[in-house]
Amino acid sequence: MAATTTERPTGPPAEPPGPPSLSPLELARWSWRQLTSMRTALILLFLLALAAIPGSVVPQTAVDSVRASRWMDDHPRLTPVYEKLGLFSVYDSVWFSAIYILLVISLVGCIVPRLRVYWRGVRAEPPRAPRRLDRLPEHRTLETDAEPEAVLEAARAALRSRRYRVRVDDAEGVTPGAVRAERGKLREGGNLVFHLSILVVLVGFALGSLLGFKGGAIVVTGDGFANTLSQYDDFQAGSFFDVADLEPFDFTVDGFDVTFLQEGRQAGMAQKFRADVTYRTAPGAEDQQREVAVNHPLSIDDTDVFLIGHGYAPNITVRNTDGTVAYSGPVVFLPEDTTFRSFGVVKVPDAEQAGGRTTQLGLEGEFYPTYGFTDASGPFSAFPDSKNPALSMLAYTGDLGLDSGRSQSVYALDKDGLEPLLQADGAPVRLDLALGRSAELPDGMGTVTFDGLSRFVKLQVSHTPGQTTALVGVVLALLGLLASLFVRPRRVWVRARREGGRTLVEVAGLDRSAGGDLSGELDALVGRLRPADAATPATTRTPEEPT
Repeated sequence: MAATTTERPTGPPAEPPGPPSLSPLELARWSWRQLTSMRTALILLFLLALAAIPGSVVPQTAVDSVRASRWMDDHPRLTPVYEKLGLFSVYDSVWFSAIYILLVISLVGCIVPRLRVYWRGVRAEPPRAPRRLDRLPEHRTLETDAEPEAVLEAARAALRSRRYRVRVDDAEGVTPGAVRAERGKLREGGNLVFHLSILVVLVGFALGSLLGFKGGAIVVTGDGFANTLSQYDDFQAGSFFDVADLEPFDFTVDGFDVTFLQEGRQAGMAQKFRADVTYRTAPGAEDQQREVAVNHPLSIDDTDVFLIGHGYAPNITVRNTDGTVAYSGPVVFLPEDTTFRSFGVVKVPDAEQAGGRTTQLGLEGEFYPTYGFTDASGPFSAFPDSKNPALSMLAYTGDLGLDSGRSQSVYALDKDGLEPLLQADGAPVRLDLALGRSAELPDGMGTVTFDGLSRFVKLQVSHTPGQTTALVGVVLALLGLLASLFVRPRRVWVRARREGGRTLVEVAGLDRSAGGDLSGELDALVGRLRPADAATPATTRTPEEPT
């Protein structure tokens, strides 16, 4: 009989089959488990903190629209990129909202299952005593003439006095009776409360963002403000806020007082500033007086008025050649540095040239509260208080763009249709004015006078319904943190049985956290169980090393 031969494959060995692909339901479950893990929640919380950084670096239109618009003018190349990324309104951007919503979902999916587990653990009885108590890290033995039942009752009373949850197992046959006690469940509860408080704070911020509003207004002393949309310089309302719900209050800024430090390393810093206002809660209501200062807002119903800044508003008068007034009033100049060197513009739409021809005039320049000059740096402000006020402005004529239909800032000059006024030698016309002085414009366009000096206050008016919710969340976070730091979970077992005519008592404990003084607590418990005349001290055994 001929032997048969088996041919072996000569190619490379076949690769083992890969794992089967996940079904859509399995993929959805896996994605949910990943999203609701504590690791993902921590990553999203870290990303939320990183995402908030641009909101404190890049000027936000909702916080300071004037500063944001000036930043856009100074950075024309970056502005389109920042606008596409939503960096001028970070907290309303799609990507910030996505992180915010994912964090809320992750926290809910992470906390709810743990709450169920914790609730079952709270209701569960303390675990039964291990078979070998002498193997536990802390162990004591003593002998007494008392009956085991009496020893166990004394242990139960002593442990309950120390706020343990106690369960007593009576002796049955040869099985020794035991007391099992446990405390410190509040530690895990504090950990859950801390994580739950993060969710409460996020909900509070979401309520304020969706149901509230925040707006800013600059008011010159002596002028008033009514809580209507047209009175705001910038206004941002939540998605669910109706402008018709604005409280119908109004107020007048009667005066403003500021004190600057005169000496020391912080000379020139504002030590305190406050505004005196007269307000009415509704049209026809009685006038009330109130002082508004930093951290002391004016609260009217559910709306708060905060004083967040101040500055100068020079009183400027522009007259035509025939002496008629083309413009007169205070002009807000926005501070640029800590010395309150300020920038501002004057727009005169009805100026007249020589011969009675109508034109438009624009003035742009700086205000110096305490004027100084050096050949190296030029004009500057030596101190933020108005000790030597002066104006320095350039003049333009042409079309201000007021009739173009485009919105423009009252704090910036659109120079597309303007040309600078020039002197006879071709140099730009610069108007340098001290307080009370006038300067003549060329080509018979009249005069500009620096009549006086007023102050303005920058106010933030806001309605934030989620403040109480966020405060409750912060308080819960503190309470949960304290519980998780200072509550120590512990388990104690006491076993008693009769041996040789006496009762042998074993006491053992397990500290489920580090740094606790369980040894001292067991010694105190043994002292409660030992008879007063006992001469034999309790012995301490260390757990046997495994072989």
